[in-house]
Amino acid sequence: MPEAGTPRTAVPTTVTPGATTSDTAAPWAASASPGLRAETAGATASAGDVYLEVQRSAAFQEVRGSYRRFVVPAVIAFFTWYLAYVVAATTVPEFMARPVAGAVNVAMLAGLGQFLTTFLLTWAYSRHARLRRDRAALELRWNTQELTRGIDR
Repeated sequence: MPEAGTPRTAVPTTVTPGATTSDTAAPWAASASPGLRAETAGATASAGDVYLEVQRSAAFQEVRGSYRRFVVPAVIAFFTWYLAYVVAATTVPEFMARPVAGAVNVAMLAGLGQFLTTFLLTWAYSRHARLRRDRAALELRWNTQELTRGIDR
């Protein structure tokens, strides 16, 4: 065990995309994903190099793609719905003031619809993340931590 104040030495690593972990020389990278490998070599890789390689990996691209395939259409739909509400409230106030039931008018229903849409979108996002992205993202996180373990930061 090193004495207090003595810097720890790191295992020099380089990240090679597309290699398997079965022929890796670094023991801490034994369970890394097939698209990423840390191997002991003469060159020293920084944690930044590892993260860049993870970012270029197919697994990371799939997680980001899944995120974008949900978020982009959802943001466009919600923003369009929000703008329609604001535009209708300013351009056709007589329509928005039309009574629906008692003191409840179209504007009040549309405003409540905004809140309902927000909650539904939040629920849909969390469900999508749990079913389609969380497991893959957690696996990427563990693999990245294993690859960066031992790198002198």
